[in-house]
Amino acid sequence: MPIDPYILLLLGTVGLAALFPARGTGADVASGASTAAIAFLFFLYGARLSTREALDGLRHWRLHGTVLACTFVVFPLLGLAARGLVPVFLTQPLYQGLLFLTLVPSTIQSSIAFTSIARGNVPAAICAGSFSSLVGIVVTPLLAAALLGNSGGGFSADSLVKIVLQLLVPFLAGQVLRRWIGGFVARHKKVLGLVDRGSILLVVYTAFSEGMVQGIWHQVSPVRLGGLLLVEAVLLAVMLALTWYGAKALRFGREDRIAIQFAGSKKSLASGLPMASVLFGAHASLAVLPLMLFHQMQLMVCAVIAKRRSRDPIDDDVTGSAPAAPSRNAVGTGPRSR
Repeated sequence: MPIDPYILLLLGTVGLAALFPARGTGADVASGASTAAIAFLFFLYGARLSTREALDGLRHWRLHGTVLACTFVVFPLLGLAARGLVPVFLTQPLYQGLLFLTLVPSTIQSSIAFTSIARGNVPAAICAGSFSSLVGIVVTPLLAAALLGNSGGGFSADSLVKIVLQLLVPFLAGQVLRRWIGGFVARHKKVLGLVDRGSILLVVYTAFSEGMVQGIWHQVSPVRLGGLLLVEAVLLAVMLALTWYGAKALRFGREDRIAIQFAGSKKSLASGLPMASVLFGAHASLAVLPLMLFHQMQLMVCAVIAKRRSRDPIDDDVTGSAPAAPSRNAVGTGPRSR
């Protein structure tokens, strides 16, 4: 099971922040650059997503509603249930990070890739991931405000204002300007993809630098880290089972169940990291640690599942399945999400 190379870059960035954390003026510069990078990142998301074409996918509303329910209802409920694991398995800061993990949107890119490998409904996976990312810009901060409150490492009503200014406003600006810059963004998607990843690396460096300066890493021991990995493994296993068998109980066909399983069981690192930086400030390093670990775990496990699903006989489709979503080309301009 291969390790995502980007995870290695993220870990290298964490190591760099541990050895050479930004301090003083350097920290101010890094923080300002990180803020600008986050705004630009969501501006690009808005410029890529064709809202009109994505909304055509509402014809498959049952599938998309199921994915959204898994992402923003079932996941958070499981996160709240994990509160009982404090302090046996998790410290309070790690639990806050785990709860935040359950609130972020689903992925797009990896959901599409695994759905394709497993011979599932790829257009539905594209639409489901796009809807989740779009809804998450608004829903994730609101859920964080309701469930984390002031316990989220300085989270307050001011954080909602920061979310609007740093995430929502740039996203809407990208949507407004898409008719003029959408072609440019599509032609240079590889270069801009590197900008995406570079921006996230800068966010990670800034967050973990602040964590080093604050000394919060003394709160994480190898035993606690092992407990976090065990809890996340159980969380992923539960969501994979619920999305697969739950979709079957709702009488979705095989291809739709595959899309629901891969889109409804995963969390987006690309969306979660910038949001955590805005919401948690100096405490963002511990807040994003569970998300980084869960991201790699979901890629490894889903890669195995997708390969096994690809060998399944296609003979168990249910006649009550919803109509097919639009073709991939119709909505292929949504934001990338790792």
